[in-house]
Amino acid sequence: MSTWPYRIAREQRAIRTLLVSASALLLVAACSDDDYDDDFNPTEPPPPAATLITASGVISAKVDEYRALLGEPRNGGGVLGPAPSGRREVNWEGVNGVNLNSNAFPSDFFARTTKLGLQMSTPGTGLRVSDNDFSDIATAFGDVFNAFSPAKTFIAVGSPVVDVTFEVAGGTTPALVAGFGVVFADVDVPNATKLEAFDKSGKKLGTFVAPLRSDASGHSFVGFKFASAIVARVRITSGTGALGAQVRDVTNDGTVDLVVMDDFLYSEPVPQ
Repeated sequence: MSTWPYRIAREQRAIRTLLVSASALLLVAACSDDDYDDDFNPTEPPPPAATLITASGVISAKVDEYRALLGEPRNGGGVLGPAPSGRREVNWEGVNGVNLNSNAFPSDFFARTTKLGLQMSTPGTGLRVSDNDFSDIATAFGDVFNAFSPAKTFIAVGSPVVDVTFEVAGGTTPALVAGFGVVFADVDVPNATKLEAFDKSGKKLGTFVAPLRSDASGHSFVGFKFASAIVARVRITSGTGALGAQVRDVTNDGTVDLVVMDDFLYSEPVPQ
């Protein structure tokens, strides 16, 4: 008897088995693809772009350009917020008495006392405003640092970092700003002195670096502005080390870049 029909039947069964196995593999692959899609998190869109203004040396014209970018008028403490337009400025000149040349400068001075809607904090041990370029800490500092708007300047104590947050001027409502700028004195190390902007959820919006000093005055400026008020916090990093009586700047054969601050400029704080 011929075995041909049986051979055909066996081959057909083998083909069917292969097809079933292939189908099962395709099903597993399809399920794996579905699982991958479910777990996939697309990259977050980049933050919006900001207008940036920087300068070193003779910085007055660029600071005025930034003032115009933020808008007029300059709203003082007598203008309770939110004002319909304009900007706020801190230049330290109103700091006197026990708040001057002390490591205990109040972090809420520009929120509660002058009603400009600005709060400060530091991971260091305090804040200090000087009317002598910190020469009372070390005589050499009087030759290193120069005020931009005479004669008072500012530092954090025990850290080069200051965090700035905002409130509606004259109140306690958390606020947002569109732009923030700082005048620095004696920036010697590239990319170390900078502003970092964060939104109300804590997401970083950008890092904005101050240029190096370029003349004897030692002044540098950096200011940014977004199209709308989205900034809840600005971290200011001033150089690479904290000011101290035994600390020497890199320009005096020291190991750290000591940088102090002068004017703060920022857009009108608006409620979150």
